[in-house]
Amino acid sequence: MSTTSRTRSKTRLSRSLGIALTPKAARYLEKRPYGPGQHGRTKRKSDSDYAVRLREKQRLRAQYGIREKQLVITFNEARRQDGLTGENLVELLEMRLDALVLRAGFARTTAQARQLVVHRHILVDGKLVDRPSFRVKPGQLIHVKERSEALEPFQVAAAGGHAEVLPAVPGYLEVSLDKLEARLVRRPKRAEVPVTCEVQLVVEYYSGR
Repeated sequence: MSTTSRTRSKTRLSRSLGIALTPKAARYLEKRPYGPGQHGRTKRKSDSDYAVRLREKQRLRAQYGIREKQLVITFNEARRQDGLTGENLVELLEMRLDALVLRAGFARTTAQARQLVVHRHILVDGKLVDRPSFRVKPGQLIHVKERSEALEPFQVAAAGGHAEVLPAVPGYLEVSLDKLEARLVRRPKRAEVPVTCEVQLVVEYYSGR
């Protein structure tokens, strides 16, 4: 799929789910705050409970750019932990390496963050990690490989070039953007995580299957 096609696809998905998945989609949603297609402007009939839950699950999945299987595995892990399953789910997803690369401001979008990891530019405690799903532990340091620091995407990031399209750095991360370093200081709390999701609906979706 070409870059243009991917961008259109993300924009269309953003409109369908009612959330901005990329900066370009955010600008588009400001101009056209309704769903895609010929019925996008008309008010939809009341969705069934199942459709509402499904849509919420899709919103969460899209914001992390993960496959259904990955979300199911994480949900099952969240259910086994103490506390509220929905909150655990988001907190576990937020400790993914690609999510933290994005939150730190090293990337502009989730897709770009994943690409930086896969292309072997990111280290965790000095060791190369090329799995976007890698679970970062509190205390671990995420940093850009020294040989990669001079590349344009990282120069832009180090200069704060993504600040206008990203939320403020959350309290569970300590970031030295000029050094392209970020440390996960503690487990994220759901209330701090900048994702749009009614997590209880996601729990109900999986519990009702």
